[in-house]
Amino acid sequence: MNPDLDGAFDAIEETSPLVNCITNAVTVNDVANAALFWGGLPVMSDDENDVVDMVAGADGLLLNMGTTDEAGVETMLAAGRSAMDHDVPIVLDPVGVGATPARDETARRLTTDLDIAVINGNYGEITALAGETADVRGVESVGDYSEIARDATAVAADTGAVVVASGATDVVATADRAFEIEAGHELMGRFVGTGCMQGVTQAVFAGAVAETLDAVLAGTLAYGRAGERAAAGAYGDFEGSASYRTAFLDAIAGLAAAEAAPDEERITELD
Repeated sequence: MNPDLDGAFDAIEETSPLVNCITNAVTVNDVANAALFWGGLPVMSDDENDVVDMVAGADGLLLNMGTTDEAGVETMLAAGRSAMDHDVPIVLDPVGVGATPARDETARRLTTDLDIAVINGNYGEITALAGETADVRGVESVGDYSEIARDATAVAADTGAVVVASGATDVVATADRAFEIEAGHELMGRFVGTGCMQGVTQAVFAGAVAETLDAVLAGTLAYGRAGERAAAGAYGDFEGSASYRTAFLDAIAGLAAAEAAPDEERITELD
């Protein structure tokens, strides 16, 4: 099966979803540009005095744990409560969960206190959220995760979120369904920020598409296809990781639904 990319792209064009991003200091510019290039309107408010009102008028909220301190956690919680009050979908990127007790506790607070619509993490982070042993070094996932579909489904059942586990192939799961998505390119893992940009991609799509699962399937496939089209040279020649990064951002900006739609089925529902 492939999702309704035409419908998703049309919804984003029609609504230009405003997405408030509380994200990490390392990739804040890439996150803002990815949101803009998909057709969203990014705002990076992360002050508790401002964010509650900003989120009240937004269409999506991204919470990225990459460089969060205690004050940042409180701001995320305040933003999340405002999102819940105004029916704004929350996307959580649990960066580095499983690496330190502090990050584990932050993820626990966010998933317990807030109604999260989408959790977007790598294999290690999703495995750690499921309470299983994960090999997370810094914010990177290493090791073998043969049960990632099971673990993503468990996290979805525990939190009520649609869960994305990103890796060589992406897994999208609800409490009772799991899908494998074959899209993307290995070059996407050779510069910092692709996980963060995938998180804001989910926020843009979820802010425009009514059904969260439909939004996540479309956003995940489109994101992977942008990586493939950039690697194929469709958005300019590149010499290495840095110039590929530019081509990848250009692909996000230029990708149309017709180009995003692959020639073959890329999404398989798992038993």
